[in-house]
Amino acid sequence: MLKGTNFFKSIQWKLVVIYALLILVAMQVIGVYFVRSLEKQYITNFSKSVEDRAGLVAYNVGKEFDKTGDDEASKRQLSQSLGQLLSEFSNGSTSRNDILEVQIIDQDSIIQATSDNENQSAVGQRATNSLIKKAQATSSTRTDTVLDPETEDKIRIFAVPVTSERDGVTTGMIYVRASMESIYSQMQQVTRILATGTVIALVITSILGVLLSRTITRPISDMRRQAIEMRRGNFSRKVKVYSDDEIGQLARSFNELTDELLEANATTEAERRKLTSVLENMTDGVIATDRTLRVILMNDQAKDIVGADEASVVGTNLKDLLALGDDFMIPEDGTMPPRLLDFSSEDELFLVRAFFSPVKKHSGPITGMIVVLHDVTEQEQVEQDRREFVANVSHELRTPLTTMRSYLEALAEGAYQDEELAPRFLETTQNETERMIRLVTDLLQLSKMDSKEYKMNKVRFDYIQFLNEILDRHDMTKPERIRFRRKIMKRKVYIRGDQDKLIQVADNILTNAIKYSPEGGTITVRTMLRAKRIVISIKDEGVGIPKANLQKIFERFYRVDKARARKIGGTGLGLSIAKDVVSAHGGDIWAESEWGRGTTIYFTLPYEVIEEVDAG
Repeated sequence: MLKGTNFFKSIQWKLVVIYALLILVAMQVIGVYFVRSLEKQYITNFSKSVEDRAGLVAYNVGKEFDKTGDDEASKRQLSQSLGQLLSEFSNGSTSRNDILEVQIIDQDSIIQATSDNENQSAVGQRATNSLIKKAQATSSTRTDTVLDPETEDKIRIFAVPVTSERDGVTTGMIYVRASMESIYSQMQQVTRILATGTVIALVITSILGVLLSRTITRPISDMRRQAIEMRRGNFSRKVKVYSDDEIGQLARSFNELTDELLEANATTEAERRKLTSVLENMTDGVIATDRTLRVILMNDQAKDIVGADEASVVGTNLKDLLALGDDFMIPEDGTMPPRLLDFSSEDELFLVRAFFSPVKKHSGPITGMIVVLHDVTEQEQVEQDRREFVANVSHELRTPLTTMRSYLEALAEGAYQDEELAPRFLETTQNETERMIRLVTDLLQLSKMDSKEYKMNKVRFDYIQFLNEILDRHDMTKPERIRFRRKIMKRKVYIRGDQDKLIQVADNILTNAIKYSPEGGTITVRTMLRAKRIVISIKDEGVGIPKANLQKIFERFYRVDKARARKIGGTGLGLSIAKDVVSAHGGDIWAESEWGRGTTIYFTLPYEVIEEVDAG
C-alpha cells in the first residue's frame, strides 16, 4: 500500500471485508438452520421420551385405580404402589436431573402422590393447574413450556390422562415437570463449535482476501502515486503495466494522458499566470460571465463588493447578482453604457459604478461579458453632501436676506418717516442680521473643527463645578415659566478639555431644551459615572421627537419642525456643533425621546480623577 494510506479505507480492505461478510453470512445461515433444526429435534425427542414414560406410568396407575377399593387397607396399598411407580419413573428417565416432579392426580383433581420430597404437603390437596384441567376436559395429553419463577430455567410440563381399562373413563392424571436445561446446554456447545468454525473460516478468508486483492490494488496504488505526482507538477513519472487485462489497459491510457497533460499544462499555466496577475493587482472588482450571463469568474475585490464568495455565486445569473433587471441584455454591437448600482443598506451608503465590456472572437458572436465594478461611494457621498450643504446654506441665508430687502425697500419708499412702522422694520432687520451672523459664526466654527490642523486648548478642571456654573447662568436668564431640577453628584470629577467648547455644548443643549419646553415645564440635569466616563443628561418636557427623526437631529441644518425652529431663532447647527466637540474630547452623544413626552440628550466625557467632597 501507498505510504500514508489508511488500510481501513483502501480497496484491499473492502475486498477482504466483502469476502469475510460472504463467509459470515453463509455460516450464519447454515448455523441458524442447523441449530434451529437440532433444537427442534432435541425438544421433540425429549418430549416423546417423557411422554412415553408418563404414558407407561399412566397405564400402571390406571390398573391400580381399577383394583383399589374403598377400605383403608386398599387406600394404603394404593399409596405404596403409587410411590413405587413414581420412583421407577424418575430413575428410568434419560437424566435423573431432568424430571423435577411427578404428581399423580385422581379423577377428583386430588393429588394422590408426588415425587418431590419437599412438596409432600401438596398430597391430598386439589390441583389447580390450568393445563391439568384442559387435559381432563379433553381426555388427551397436554404439554406446555414455562419459565421457573426462581431460576428462570425453561421447564416442560406434561398432563397425561389416566384411563380405566374397564370402561375407558379418565380416572386420573399424571402431571410431570421436566427441566429442559440439558437440551439448551447441548445447544450452547453446538453453537460454540459453530462459532469457532466461523472464526477460523473468517481468518483463513481474510488472509486469502489480502493476498488476492493485492493483484488488483497494486496497479491502482501505482496510478494513485502517479496522480499525486501529477498534482505536484511532476509529469515525468510513468505507471508500471503489470498485465494486459482491463487494469493494464487503464495503466497505458494513464501514461498517454500524462504526456498530453504535460503539454497542455505548460500552455495553461502561462495563461493563468498572466490572468491571475492582472486580476490580483486590480483595485476594481472584475466579474466574467458566459454568453448566457452566468458568472464563471470573479476576483477578490468583486467578492467584497457583492458580499459573497466565488463558490456561492459561480453559475448565478449576472442579472440576479447585480440586480440589473429582467430587461438587461447584451446588445448586438456590444456597446453598453455604465450603470450606477446601489448596494446600500439601512445603515450604510454603498454605490458602485459598473462598466460592461463584451467578450467575442474576431469575427464571431459574443461569447461572454466582463464587468468592472468601481466603488464610487465616497465620491457620491462627497458630492451629495456638497449639494445638500450648498442648498441648506443658500436656503438659510435667502430667508433673512429676503426679509431684510423687503423691509429696506419699504423704508426707502418712505416708511422711515412713519414713527410706528420704522422702529419695527429696523428691529426686524437687526434680528435677521444677527441671525445671519450666528449662522456664519457656526459655519466658521464647524469649518475650523473639520480642519485637521484645528487644536483645542485643553486644561484639567472639575466638571461638576463647571456644570453648576453654567446652570447658574442659565437659571438667571431663563424665562420664569421654566424651572431647573438638578440631580448632580456631590463629587469632584476632573476632566481634561477645552472649557470654551464644552460651555458651547452645554449652552446649545440647554438652549434647545428651554426653547421647546412648554409653559411650566421642568428641565432635569443629571450626572452619572459609568466605565471611566461621566454621563450628563439634559431632559425637557417638550413635544419630543418622532422615532424616525431621532437619529438625524445631529446632522447639520436638520430640524424636526423647520417652521417653528426658524420662528424661535434656531440655525440647525447647534447639536451638530455639540456632537463634533464631544467627539473631539473622546466622548459620545445621543438622544432618547418619545413623541409628546419630551426629549433627553445624553453626552459622555472621559474623566481622569474623582474626589469625594468633605462633608464637614
